[in-house]
Amino acid sequence: MAKLEFLVAVAVFLETVSAASLGVVRTEGGMVQGSKVKIGLFRTMDVFKGIPFADVPRRFEKPVPHPGWDGVMKTTEFKKRCLQTNVLMTDTRGVEDCLYLNIWVPQGRSVSAGLPVMVWIFGGAFLAGGSMGANFLDNYLYDGQEIADRGDVIVVTVSYRVGPLGFLSTGDSSLPGNYGLWDQHAAISWVHRNILAFGGDPDNITLFGESAGGVSVNFQILSPKNKGMIKRAISQSGVALCSWGINKNPRKVAEEIALKVNCPTDHTMADCLKMTDPVLITRAGTLTLSGSADNPILYNMVLSPVVDGDFLPDKPANLFHNAADIDYIIGVNDMDAHIFSALDIPSVNSDLVDTPVEDVRRILAAFTKEMGTASLDSAYSAYTSNYGPNPSRETIKKTIVEIETDIIFLVPAQVALYLHSGNARTGRTYSYVFSEPNRMAGLLKPYPSWVGADHADDLQYVFGKPFTTPVGYWPKQRDLSGYMIAYWTNFAKTGDPNSGGLKVPTTWPTFTTIGHQYLDINSKMNRNNVKEKLRVPFVHLWASELPALAVNISE
Repeated sequence: MAKLEFLVAVAVFLETVSAASLGVVRTEGGMVQGSKVKIGLFRTMDVFKGIPFADVPRRFEKPVPHPGWDGVMKTTEFKKRCLQTNVLMTDTRGVEDCLYLNIWVPQGRSVSAGLPVMVWIFGGAFLAGGSMGANFLDNYLYDGQEIADRGDVIVVTVSYRVGPLGFLSTGDSSLPGNYGLWDQHAAISWVHRNILAFGGDPDNITLFGESAGGVSVNFQILSPKNKGMIKRAISQSGVALCSWGINKNPRKVAEEIALKVNCPTDHTMADCLKMTDPVLITRAGTLTLSGSADNPILYNMVLSPVVDGDFLPDKPANLFHNAADIDYIIGVNDMDAHIFSALDIPSVNSDLVDTPVEDVRRILAAFTKEMGTASLDSAYSAYTSNYGPNPSRETIKKTIVEIETDIIFLVPAQVALYLHSGNARTGRTYSYVFSEPNRMAGLLKPYPSWVGADHADDLQYVFGKPFTTPVGYWPKQRDLSGYMIAYWTNFAKTGDPNSGGLKVPTTWPTFTTIGHQYLDINSKMNRNNVKEKLRVPFVHLWASELPALAVNISE
């Protein structure tokens, strides 16, 4: 009996010392209470889902502060995402009342205080997505628990308006656009004002995001509206210099959408759109998912941020001085555009069907159509220089993926690295390529065996899915996830991905306009993964040819 009493006492003691929790938290709008999740001995997680950071947004207007609430708001369920089209672009989902965020706070034996804060901005071509991400059996992609627990940081995921409701613009004051960027800014501001109450350090906020989220992260650190609120940033597969990151002819897009919903295109267009059913407007702004070698799907991505003279007072390339004191990681996946290449030229994904070498010239012609024949010829010569008289089927297919990856993601990222490093005062710059092969590539799988890291392949590792769903992954993939969480959270803590409490497989050097060093991230890492001068000939080729990248970079 004495032994039983002793064991009960020990159990009660362990429960007591491991039960640190925030409980009810007072925010500027009112009190909130989340849920407490047991992680292990002496380790718990406070999770808050669905905290409003702004009021229900007025259509085509900037967000406004939430009026607040009485009592204690239970924040234990994700809120619906913002109104958007579904994956197949056949219907809509979501609501207009959608400006909410989610917070994960790791706890040890005592309540946490002064933790670094990582704010996630989701991607989805500025058309779709949500703060919680895709869901499979209640396993949400953007669940911040693994990052928060392993890295001992607070993770925040935020929502923002997408599609026409987030980015429709007439190019003037009647519909200035960038409402989704203003939503992100409102969320960052809310975090800066309130995160202290959750145990976070308001002076150590790191933004991170992927694809359109990576572009958004870049916009947020370039905008003077966020001055003093952001310490560090990570852009995965997207920067502000991407050709699809800025809509250069917003009026044309607005008129096309107006006509679809029976609104005039004269001076009354904005008023009509504001009174039109938001579902109809959202449907009118869908993306065509079909492309071709002569008309790449890239050109269908037209609902994007604009240079509005307010949030973005100038072209992105001219705003990097605003990020001079912000530490910045920029990276891409080595075959980031594979998914887009396969939509433009379906034979790319077939081991059995040839892709004619003429398709290489056709896709280059599409991307250089505004530059003239000389640009096409020089680009074709550069990409086929190692072909010889009889290039293999695989070589041609990989070339097409390389072309689209370079143009859509890699070259803009490299130019952004040059601009950040060149403008930096105290801000450090880091470059990476994620090269872990796609999990669907190989024998009897949907993708050919040569496919590397496709667009969004990095997300599962950053968010620790090999740990939360271990049955679906090999040990080496858990290693990779551990590496990425270590680099990302070390960086959030110190501005140096090598230093911050978690061990990394090799030292990641800074990127400079002289050294051009970058880290090749995969599951087989050692010091040989530190490389330099990533695809420099192609960076120089496109940086000199593409109008959006018309900046000087050093050799």
